[in-house]
Amino acid sequence: MAAMDGYGEFLEAAKAAAREAGGLLRENADKRGEIMFKGTVDLVTHFDRKSQEMIFRRLSAAFPDHGFLAEEGLSLPGTSDCRWIIDPIDGTTNFAHTFPVFCVSIALEQKGEVVVGAVYDPMRDELFEAVRGRGAFLNGARIRVSEIPELGKALLATGFPYDVRTSRFNNVREFNAFIVRAQAVRRCGSAALDLCYVACGRFDGFWELKLKPWDVAAGALIVEEAGGRVSDFEGRPFDPFNQRTLATNGLIHEEMRKALEECGDDDR
Repeated sequence: MAAMDGYGEFLEAAKAAAREAGGLLRENADKRGEIMFKGTVDLVTHFDRKSQEMIFRRLSAAFPDHGFLAEEGLSLPGTSDCRWIIDPIDGTTNFAHTFPVFCVSIALEQKGEVVVGAVYDPMRDELFEAVRGRGAFLNGARIRVSEIPELGKALLATGFPYDVRTSRFNNVREFNAFIVRAQAVRRCGSAALDLCYVACGRFDGFWELKLKPWDVAAGALIVEEAGGRVSDFEGRPFDPFNQRTLATNGLIHEEMRKALEECGDDDR
């Protein structure tokens, strides 16, 4: 995909950083290494931190006036209107168990709007990318969402929050609602990849609650640029800080939104 006017430099930097960090993860994908727990089931590995340091070093050197927000405790204001939103390993639990479904997710936010997204799956060597207004691509080829027209024929994806054991708002009710409405539901363990799979038509819809901005910022842009729709559970415009993400091919969006509505209010 050719560099895009205005954002080409940012996109190329994001792709290079994602590939570099992804290479580190691929080389160490069969090593369990040291695992630390941030909560009962929320964990972090040495490679989360090493990947984040690698990405930050590259991007901060290229754009010293940019801000940063990343999963492993990185929050730095910049002097420009740009901020990078980074997940150094989306799918850490998978990575820690040597289950090969994880990725690196990098987004660029400008004036509160995500304008660049790159998600790299190092195990499949798949790089998803988008620039706002310019379409979405997988390894340089344009991608589009599916044309599945109804929920009953749709393959969906979701995930469960880290407080699934302690909170009654844990997505179990929503999962039960969709498992009997959709053709099938998958739980892969990486929200960023789930969103990219909606973008390229592998999944027809995705929902999840209590996600963080680094989980969804890049993937949501890629879905939108692939012709899909992303919103909160009530159908309002997508906000990566909302923690209630619904992404679809557009055709089944209202069916999914109504099913979520029937599940009742979630915590906010």
